[in-house]
Amino acid sequence: MDIRQITPAYSVTPQIDPADIPAIKEAGFVAIIDNRPDAEIPPEWHTDVMGAAAEAAGLAFTANPVTHAGLNMDMVATQMAAIEAAGGPVLAYCASGTRSSIVWSLGMAGKMPTEEIIKATADAGYDLAGLAPQIDGLASAQ
Repeated sequence: MDIRQITPAYSVTPQIDPADIPAIKEAGFVAIIDNRPDAEIPPEWHTDVMGAAAEAAGLAFTANPVTHAGLNMDMVATQMAAIEAAGGPVLAYCASGTRSSIVWSLGMAGKMPTEEIIKATADAGYDLAGLAPQIDGLASAQ
């Protein structure tokens, strides 16, 4: 696993395996968010398998499949609601961690300065500077 912390309460990683779940729990996470659509992955990583493994380990699990082309504000709201409901550190995953970083960044618009959002993701290895105008637009619309 390549877990990258965005904030103390939110980290991202590329695709995980059910066998990774005990280590995720040991690392202190209380919830997992799955940002991968089942159509992208083999059956052993499908949402139902991952959700069952997470729940068996006592972790909350949210399926929020995101595609770059289909990303919308309902997905952002789902992500942020799952983070808020977790009550502790959350690990979100997708193919590389980028989509999980983007969804979080859009959800933080207006809650943190755009520069801090971009820096938090950059410090984790995700260059989302091109997203700054969209984050600014969302922040000003609130």
